[in-house]
Amino acid sequence: MYRVFKKLNGTAVDIVDHTISVLKECPYTEIHIGSDSQNHSEVTKYSTVIAYRFGNRGVHYVVHKMSTPKITDKWTRLWKEAVMSIETAEILTSKIKVQVQIDLDYNSDKRYFSSRLVQATSGWANSLGYKVNIKPDNQIATRAADYHCR
Repeated sequence: MYRVFKKLNGTAVDIVDHTISVLKECPYTEIHIGSDSQNHSEVTKYSTVIAYRFGNRGVHYVVHKMSTPKITDKWTRLWKEAVMSIETAEILTSKIKVQVQIDLDYNSDKRYFSSRLVQATSGWANSLGYKVNIKPDNQIATRAADYHCR
């Protein structure tokens, strides 16, 4: 499933071409992909972000946003976040050889519901060859995704 990603100015980008141009300009860029969701009155808003981290010089990202009818089951809503991130990573890595990190917006602390998904989703992403970051680790892409869900 190919999604339309946009820069912050609203310009649509092809994620493969955009990634190639970013890496051409700065070959040591770290690529993080993460998704987040928020329930609003009648809908669930999702956003997926591809974040390009330029060492200590900042981050540039592109975002895909979508809404679905409200998903009240927390497990289903959170699982879809992982699916969206991994699908995006698969699209990117199938076209170009690049290292991608998946930022999962799940907490390893057992007090939080999302901790129930950590083992399954991180195992899935690891089995596909991606480095996985969960809370409290680096959460570059999911922080931006959270901002765009609100």
